[in-house]
Amino acid sequence: MKDFLIQTYAQHSTLIIFLHIISAVIWVGGMIAMRFAAHYSFSKIEDGKTKLTRSIDALKNLFIIVSPFIIILIITAVIMAVGLGFRAAAVDVNGNVIDAYAMSIYNIVHVKESIWLIMSINFIAMVLLRNKAQKALNDGDIQKTKQLASTIATYMVPLNIILGIVAIYLGVTLRGAY
Repeated sequence: MKDFLIQTYAQHSTLIIFLHIISAVIWVGGMIAMRFAAHYSFSKIEDGKTKLTRSIDALKNLFIIVSPFIIILIITAVIMAVGLGFRAAAVDVNGNVIDAYAMSIYNIVHVKESIWLIMSINFIAMVLLRNKAQKALNDGDIQKTKQLASTIATYMVPLNIILGIVAIYLGVTLRGAY
């Protein structure tokens, strides 16, 4: 599998990097647009049920749009991490550090992968919470819908925006490492 990933990266590096970057841009950019453009537009709607309905629908649409890009991002991250040989440059077959600088770069790879993993888990939690909000809205429980939607907008989306920006910065750092 390792050889396959190395060969795949070697043969398609430009495409893999492009897909990785565009996936990050769409995921993080979509959350920024939702939180700072759509959210404020929805807040101007007077009717509470209409406001919540539009917000919940917009979240569903965002989640549908970004889901394939999250998968592409994770796949390309694995291909790049293995294909660029970060581990091979940092440690020998026994796990002993052979180059301190390469090890620091390899550690950044792990931090970046961890950030995308946390963001993915948070994304899944947002989808589940949005679905609960949809059910509450369908049941006519406006207060519960508002509480669930507020949790997504106030905490979960901003967390992923911040983590995404940090991951993108680390990606730029990795590109300039060699």
